[in-house]
Amino acid sequence: MSQIQTSTILIVDDKPLNCQTLAALLHGQGYQLAFALNGFEALTQAAMLMPDLILLDVMMPGMSGFEVCQHLRANPLLAEVPIILITSLDDQKSRLEGLEAGADDFIPKPFNIIELQARVRTITRLNRYRSLREERQKLIQAYEETLTGWARALELKDNETMGHSQRVTELTVELGRIMKISEDELVHIRRGALLHDIGKMGVPDYILRKTSALNDAERVIIEQHPTYAYQMLSPIEYLHPALDIPYCHHEHWDGQGYPRGLKHEQIPLAARIFAVVDVWDALSVDRPYRTAWSTEKIISYIQSLAGTQFDPQVVVAFLEALPRLDKTLGLLYE
Repeated sequence: MSQIQTSTILIVDDKPLNCQTLAALLHGQGYQLAFALNGFEALTQAAMLMPDLILLDVMMPGMSGFEVCQHLRANPLLAEVPIILITSLDDQKSRLEGLEAGADDFIPKPFNIIELQARVRTITRLNRYRSLREERQKLIQAYEETLTGWARALELKDNETMGHSQRVTELTVELGRIMKISEDELVHIRRGALLHDIGKMGVPDYILRKTSALNDAERVIIEQHPTYAYQMLSPIEYLHPALDIPYCHHEHWDGQGYPRGLKHEQIPLAARIFAVVDVWDALSVDRPYRTAWSTEKIISYIQSLAGTQFDPQVVVAFLEALPRLDKTLGLLYE
């Protein structure tokens, strides 16, 4: 089990006795304490330590606590560090000046031990939570960039998919939103759509790049790419909720699809939505062996597959949504 990181508190006061007093009051609370005896030293220490909390005296020679606070807030790396001003000033004007300088809280002198410990504990806990949340967001962003990189790598391998992954991802998410799918679910749908053909990484290049019709043996191989996708992605727990599209987007409503022959509601809704969008996009752009179809021809073709390849209700929803998708379509295909 990983240990919880100790919170670092920087105590800033020009009187060593005050620093010792605060240290004694916080002793045994599980904090790592650092000290600065003036404003300039405080700024240097803060930049080095990146503390979780700064206890800052107001009345100091050279640079007041208000000025230190302003400098800290002007530094992008330190702007979010919580600051408690420790002051004997208890008038409204001083408190307003402290808030304007960027302070988060005040503790008056003389100290109330219980109040001091409670405020410090609350703020360090909240700051730790904020830091963990920021780290989580950075980690999620790194994951998303990795997924995008995988999709781009596939596009380099398969020329036919150039731009395809991004287009079908945007359209699938927008259609899902129109169909009242929750934003939490759309996060996973976005990831699955982006990686829908990642299994083709396991298909030989000569098959992917072949411009003539595939023979039976080659078709058996290409139809394994959803299984390859499942094998590639299922060990990654983070991507489990996004597997529906990569694994199931070639299943057909009538059970004649692959790789498992699922039918009707056995096919996850995300995959049923994506299947319609995937065909729309494939027919909307030029390919080496044919030119793009007209909108009318694509609509007629998709309607003809309702009840066999496609979920009829998804087809209806897609066609009804086309006018609302106009802006998205225009941006994607311009």
